[in-house]
Parts: sequence; C-alpha cells; structure tokens
Amino acid sequence: MRAEAPKTEARRDEVAGYYDAKTERILQRYGPGPRVHYHAGLVDAVPPPGAPADALREHIHGAQEALLDELARAARPFPDGGDVLDVGCGLGGGALYWATRHHARVTAVTNVPAHAELVAGFAESTGLGGRVKPLLCDALAVPGRACFDAVVAVESACYLQRAEWFRRVRTLLRPGGVVAIADCFLGRPELAGPFDRYWRTHIGSLDEYLSAAHAAGLELEVRDDVSSRVVGFWSLTLELLAHERAAAASGLHPLRALAQAGRGESSREHLRLQQALMDGGLEYALLVLRRPG
Repeated sequence: MRAEAPKTEARRDEVAGYYDAKTERILQRYGPGPRVHYHAGLVDAVPPPGAPADALREHIHGAQEALLDELARAARPFPDGGDVLDVGCGLGGGALYWATRHHARVTAVTNVPAHAELVAGFAESTGLGGRVKPLLCDALAVPGRACFDAVVAVESACYLQRAEWFRRVRTLLRPGGVVAIADCFLGRPELAGPFDRYWRTHIGSLDEYLSAAHAAGLELEVRDDVSSRVVGFWSLTLELLAHERAAAASGLHPLRALAQAGRGESSREHLRLQQALMDGGLEYALLVLRRPG
C-alpha cells in the first residue's frame, strides 16, 4: 500500500498537467463559453460534409448538451433544485448546465487550478456565482457526508479507482440520491493500453464498474448503450479537426504550433475511438446508480 500511494498521486498530477496544457485548445475548439463542454455528444443525423467550422462547433455544442439532457432523463427524475456534485467538471459547462436547466446548487470539482478560475469566471458572468462553486481538490477527497442529491461524472470516472470512488460517492450521497455517469467502457481488453495512453485514463469494463458500485452499496437503475449516437459526434469532430489542420497549414490558426504538433495523432486516435464504438471494442453508456433510501 505504501508503494502504491506515490504512484497514484503521480498519475493524478499527470492528468492535471495534461488538462492544464490543453486549456487553450479546449477553449479554441469548444469555446468561447460560457458553457464550454469537453466531452462526447449525441448525434442522430450528421449534417452533409462541407459545413463551415462555426456551424460544426454549433452542432458539436448542441450534441454535448443533448448528452446531458439524456443523462438527466435517465435519472428519472433529475433532482431539480437539489445539491449536485459535478466530478471532473472541466471548464464548467456541465456545472452551468445543471444550475441553469435544473436550478441546482452545483459543486464543480477539478484538480486543475486554471480550470477552477475559469469555472468561477463563467459562473459569475452568467449570474450563477451563487449556484456554481468550483472546488479545487481530488475527486476522492471531496469532503462531507450525505450532502448531495446527485453526483454527476461525465467522462471523469474513467480516471478514478472505481472501488474507492464509489465508496466515497455513497458517503457523499443523501439516501435516495443518484450517481449519473456518462463514459466509455471497455469491450475488448486489447484496447485498454492504447486508450489509456492517449486519453490518460484508467478505462474499465461495465462489469468492473457495476461490481465496484454494488460492493459500495449502490443499486443500478439504468444502463443505456448510446454508442451508435456517439459515433456521429466523432464524425463532426473529425471534420472540425480537418478545418483546424487547414487553418494551421495556412498560418491562420491562432494555435498553429499546437495544432500542427498533435494533428496526426489526434485524428488517428479519434478514428480508432470511432471504429471501436462501431465494432463493439468500446461501449459508450449512461449509467444511473442509486443509494437506497
């Protein structure tokens, strides 16, 4: 156990540094805000090829919010006006969404100092400073007991040690509270290595998640495979990446050096992800688990 702690801490520092370095790129691709999302979305109809970059960004943002809409519906019902913990909140798009659409009081957890500042600024700019509070800490170190009606983790649970995290979540939830998860889950073991290396994650199978949740005393209510609807999102993203490459090549892109440095690897990994979602190597699913009342 003593040998494991420094390794785990180093891994968390690596993830925080990875996202800190990506902040400008996230804002350029998914901004300017205030509701900036950095996660997949649900797409039922991909627009014809050739859409301009601004139109693609609009489609992408709508798809990301559609994912949150679907996650809220899956919670049946989402606790409107309640206390929500947004785990791995990114730049705060989800936290502002829960506060606006569901009148929630949101604690937005991040381990990236620059992101906490951005979340606070976006919340203030939209008049939500009283409802959205960034919390700079590790997701496993959120303080409190029975203080949240919902814990939301959109593409963040894949970074955490699930057994320990689910135990902490159960402690944080009020009786009858829900944990709502949207994430990629492993379908074929050989995909774990490449996925984890590129996305800096700790991906797991649905069985692994559900076993850890059950052991922590959480009951499964919803498991919804939305992989086919996420595939279209990556089609939009790949087209937007093509626009970024073209702008970088012409010298017009404001992040030219960043865009050129990672464009080949980024496109390759996005294609790998899209293919795995189509052939069952990965599953993108919504999970709703409840602490018994």
